[in-house]
Amino acid sequence: MRVLLSPVFFVIRLLWQTVFLALGQVWANKIRAMLTALGIIIGVMGVTGVGTLLNAMEDYVLEQFEGIGAKKMWVWGQVPESKRSVMSWTDAKLTTYEANLILEHATQIETLTPGCRASWEVANGKKVLQSVRVTGIWPTWHEIEDRQVLFGRPFSRIDDAENRQVCLINEHGIEELNLDTDPVGDYILVDGRRFLIIGIIETKEVSPMMGGGEARTELYIPFSTHKMMNPYTWTDFTLQMVDSEKSEDAKAEIRFILRNHRGLDPDDEDTFDMFVIQSAIEDFNTMSSYITVVLAFVVGISLVVGGVGIMNIMLVSVSERTREIGLRKAMGAKPPVVLTQFLVEAVVLCLTGGLIGIAVVQMLVAIVPLIPNSPIESLSIPAWAIIVSLVFSSAVGIIFGMFPAIKASMLNPINALRHE
Repeated sequence: MRVLLSPVFFVIRLLWQTVFLALGQVWANKIRAMLTALGIIIGVMGVTGVGTLLNAMEDYVLEQFEGIGAKKMWVWGQVPESKRSVMSWTDAKLTTYEANLILEHATQIETLTPGCRASWEVANGKKVLQSVRVTGIWPTWHEIEDRQVLFGRPFSRIDDAENRQVCLINEHGIEELNLDTDPVGDYILVDGRRFLIIGIIETKEVSPMMGGGEARTELYIPFSTHKMMNPYTWTDFTLQMVDSEKSEDAKAEIRFILRNHRGLDPDDEDTFDMFVIQSAIEDFNTMSSYITVVLAFVVGISLVVGGVGIMNIMLVSVSERTREIGLRKAMGAKPPVVLTQFLVEAVVLCLTGGLIGIAVVQMLVAIVPLIPNSPIESLSIPAWAIIVSLVFSSAVGIIFGMFPAIKASMLNPINALRHE
């Protein structure tokens, strides 16, 4: 055991002493070492900074998608370009019969609601709002959109079946129409028709990136009532899937059901279209991966440039310490020991630059959220960025420090001692 451990202890002791020797050399030439490691510092700052920003962007975008709902799907009628001369948009419009077909036969669809929209005049006494967006929905809309009724009650199936003139309004609408704080039970005029307010629905904040922005009046009425008022409004479906990971299966089921119902031949194009949030999430993740690779490559160039500077300074160091190398070799130091010494110095110099770069980015990450009115609440350097930076810095030190280290280890001790 003693014979086996001796070489291991020798290597550990050699590396330990060499690291301290390298740190001593860096400290003795602080300004030169800092300027030499500047390329490494900038490169590491780039890697960690880009990683932090990408991580923050991914979290923000995915949070917005999550707010919409990863299980959501939209279906709407679509006239193929090849049939626009012979087919009207009315023929492509979805119907409630097709909605029921999907609910009955699509195993990957949990629930759905048809939707139709129109901009109508809404009035409360003398207060009149023009072009208010009025949406017709089924009661299942609440579950799909995760929009709760704060006061009053949601729609029921009876409201839709009997074409009742009832409505839901959001808090912003209460303010704009000068309604009572609790307007449940009050009446308003929608396109000249008298509607009973049965509930107050919460206003869902949607970021501008997702098409949202400043809150505005929202008015919801039963789908059948909306169609009674204007049968020609466009209809689409908002669906909730059973499993977001099986979005392709859900799309295949809906495509089969609609094509079969519409009597489309195998060669005919779809007269409808679909969009799934999960597909957008997957596309975003793919795009984010590509951006990460490209930016990492560009930033990696800074590390390579820094590596060239490391190699140059190590060659200068070998030239300056030729007599020291000759003395060590004359006292019995083997070429591998000398090579290890200079190689470790190069790695220590690179790692020192890497740690400084990470520290600078960490300071910026801590400061940015403290800026007044900053849209960023919190930032953190991802672990992979730190690991990549340190590994790359070490690799740069080994690769670009190898040639100077080999040159030092190959010096003839007699000639080195004679060096002036």
